[in-house]
Amino acid sequence: MVGGQLPRAGERLLDEVDEAILRLLRLDGRASIRSIAERVHVSRANAYARVGRLLDEGVIRGFTARVDHERAGQGASAYITLKIRQDSWRTVREQLVRLPGAAHIALVSGDFDVLLLVHAPDNRALRELVLTRLQSIPEVLSTRTLLVFEETDLLPGG
Repeated sequence: MVGGQLPRAGERLLDEVDEAILRLLRLDGRASIRSIAERVHVSRANAYARVGRLLDEGVIRGFTARVDHERAGQGASAYITLKIRQDSWRTVREQLVRLPGAAHIALVSGDFDVLLLVHAPDNRALRELVLTRLQSIPEVLSTRTLLVFEETDLLPGG
């Protein structure tokens, strides 16, 4: 944020050092402040302050483990498209975030309204999630399930 406000279109929120820090943290979210400082050529205090600012401003939303879903017992994945009643996004989103295995939810434009990525132990659990959980949400008008056969993670280290 600039002066307590989000930047306007065309304004630059991050400088080259901030961007370098973000690249390093995408590669290794567990990198130490000392390592970051050395690699971006700033003092540890400066690196610490910058990471803190990026966290405070919501640029960095958190740190997480990257999971191999199949090895973690979630061998079935699917993208599910949903058509929902107009003006029901917030209500539907509240229910989708509580679904077991929900990994990503997006309100989109086009032939459907919501794109949902889910991971489930197997196709039986996936079927249960779609037919029982999703289709019982009153605001959901229709769903379409796209099974994921193989994934390629484009994030660094993927």
